[in-house]
Amino acid sequence: MGVKDVIDPPNARSYLRTRDMDSTTLNHALKVGALAGATTTAAVAALSKHETGSAAAGLNAVSHIAWGDEAARQRRASTKYTLMGVALNAAAVTGWAMVHEALFSGRRQRGLARPLAAGAATAALAYVVDYHVVPERFTPGFEKRLSRPALAAVYGVLAASLAASAALRRR
Repeated sequence: MGVKDVIDPPNARSYLRTRDMDSTTLNHALKVGALAGATTTAAVAALSKHETGSAAAGLNAVSHIAWGDEAARQRRASTKYTLMGVALNAAAVTGWAMVHEALFSGRRQRGLARPLAAGAATAALAYVVDYHVVPERFTPGFEKRLSRPALAAVYGVLAASLAASAALRRR
């Protein structure tokens, strides 16, 4: 193996070409993002209702990205905090759906084990990025209103939603 192979591996260009997101993959990622947005929003609302007595509190907390920590203290549903929180969550999980599709869409995923593992891997990556890479201002905000077990449940719902992408792709 020469220096040229290290700088420009022989298969790198063909690998990158196959990993480019074509319009079909992008369309699928947007569908999976919509599913993941709906399911994670429902999970946050249900867990927030259970833990704080307010379904909107957990969703409002997401809007801390736009409105600062004041958003995390809001309990009532509102256009300003709740809709912004839902929109930010939908955008974030759609981004993770795109990452998931970019990493796993070309692989055969028969059965349940591989799609679940791929969904779990993407959700784990999302957690690491959300809580250990980005600045606090850009964390999801759920942590301001939900317990650790509830956070784990939200990421579990994300994993399951991403796993469902294999079933959606087969249709």
